Amino acid sequence: MVLGVPWHRELSECPEADLVLLPAGVDAVGADGGDVAVAARSEVSRVLDLVQEWLDSDERSDARLVVVTRNAVSTGSADRVEDVVGAGVQGLVRSARSEHPGRFGLVDVDGRAESWQCLPTVLAPGDEDDFELAVRAGQAYSPRLTPASVGESSAPSVEARPVNPEGTVLITGGTGTLGGLVARDWVQRHGVRHLLLVSRQGPSAPGSQELVDELTGLGAQVRVMACDVSDRAALTAVLDTIPDEHRLTAVVHTAGVVDDGMVTSLTPERVDAVMRPKADAAWYLHEATAGLDLAAFVLFSSLSGVLGAAGQAGYAAANSVLDAIAQQRAAGGESAVSVAWGMWAPTSALTGQLSETDRLRIGATGVVPLTAEEGTALLDRAVRSGRSLVAGLRWDPAGVRAGQPVSGLLRGLVRGPVRRRSLATVRDGEAAGTALRQRLAGLSATEAQAVLAQVVTTHTATVLGHASPESIQAASAFQELGFDSMTAVDLRNRLNTVTGLRLPATLVFDYPTPEAVADHLRSELRPDTLVAEPSEDADVRLGETLAAIPVSRLRKAGLLDLLLQLAGEDGEAAQTTTSGDEVSIDELDGESLLRLAAENTTN
Repeated sequence: MVLGVPWHRELSECPEADLVLLPAGVDAVGADGGDVAVAARSEVSRVLDLVQEWLDSDERSDARLVVVTRNAVSTGSADRVEDVVGAGVQGLVRSARSEHPGRFGLVDVDGRAESWQCLPTVLAPGDEDDFELAVRAGQAYSPRLTPASVGESSAPSVEARPVNPEGTVLITGGTGTLGGLVARDWVQRHGVRHLLLVSRQGPSAPGSQELVDELTGLGAQVRVMACDVSDRAALTAVLDTIPDEHRLTAVVHTAGVVDDGMVTSLTPERVDAVMRPKADAAWYLHEATAGLDLAAFVLFSSLSGVLGAAGQAGYAAANSVLDAIAQQRAAGGESAVSVAWGMWAPTSALTGQLSETDRLRIGATGVVPLTAEEGTALLDRAVRSGRSLVAGLRWDPAGVRAGQPVSGLLRGLVRGPVRRRSLATVRDGEAAGTALRQRLAGLSATEAQAVLAQVVTTHTATVLGHASPESIQAASAFQELGFDSMTAVDLRNRLNTVTGLRLPATLVFDYPTPEAVADHLRSELRPDTLVAEPSEDADVRLGETLAAIPVSRLRKAGLLDLLLQLAGEDGEAAQTTTSGDEVSIDELDGESLLRLAAENTTN
């Protein structure tokens, strides 16, 4: 019993309730001094399984699962992050929350008695759809992004120091797009003369020799080595090759992979594949360089971890681990900064698969792609800031105001009135759904279908960034229009708001065209006064369909005699002779055709 709430070992054992608490992180799995990177992946996979179980339960569709961690986030410079494992879980749940608004929440506590005691109050139903709190000494805090030049750092920080040009700078993912940009910039901006670039392919990576030649021409000595940085032993072996006369002075970790997919489609194997090169490697780099008094320890993180990007739960988990490592390291007095990057304009392994639709969708959040010059300038500011966690992005608040409701995390960056992502949005959806039902009432099925098709195509155009819904045909396949898991979730959420329904995240895959979605919406809304089409129209459509089938094919299928017999049930007896192909099917009524289909299926 915790806070007077019954404890259950399995989610399935929990009775129906508006809110269920799920302990997660080191406290949930036990801290045994083992490999933190392995523990983080294991716990993220455990919570992923429970998140999927929660979403599979129709009985809990109106309930919220609140994941509780302890000291997995920092609320200020004096607040130390202790649970890197729990931080990974937080990233996963943020993405699940983006995909399924209102279904998940996050609470991080400090373990003090007054914080536990105030939980019933802070967990009371509120107006926030993107529920996320940190409770410290009985006081609740909500996360917010603010300009880095304003106010005190919200995370532990250390005094910035210059990079020793005679020391070695290690760059992971060093032969990739971002690694190469950092290498060029640090040689030119900081006067770095000794670079160790590591990547999976090492010298065999495309363009690696050209990069080495360019850096050498700028006056640097460059070594390129192949290494899986998520392998602790292999990483240690690489670090051992650094000579004492050019000892390690800075680490920049840019390595990473993505494997996008809705949280309901993820597997532990897919999560592991994303977390290993990003989170495992960062932890092993942290362990291997502890106490070396580095001038810089830079982790390339992502906004996906901070915001919880839809379709990127595994990637969000990995990057949240990076953010926690930097904060924990800085709290211990060592240099560290995690830069949660927005989108970079230069194509990299992380962004090469993005379509124009993806880029338009990202732009609608207010995040504008960074040029190489803008990105490296922001990196320099981040390193010199002394802060342990910053977001590096180019921001266009006008894009946010034109988009979806704004989350609490971003609201401080947007001037003027904005729509809140809150339970009020749900209530607005319920009101909109009622209005839509009233509009459909009294319409024929054909008219209702046309109205709903217009609704679906309009929101489809918005999601895809099209200027007008006229560019979307109701019969077009979503896949051909360029939909992926993230745009599918975006459309689902928009339709939830306008209809008041709770539609599945797999909506566009279950109903592959706007027309099919509209038909599904019509069957779900079902206004009581909806007028059915006259039966004669249905008969005509059935007759026209059958008339388009060659009689020879009907005879070959063994259906022609049965059709003729049924056609004669309400009139003169049908002739059983079927030697001619000039038999008319148009005279069959719908009732006879349906009865025929049922009998033929049974037989």
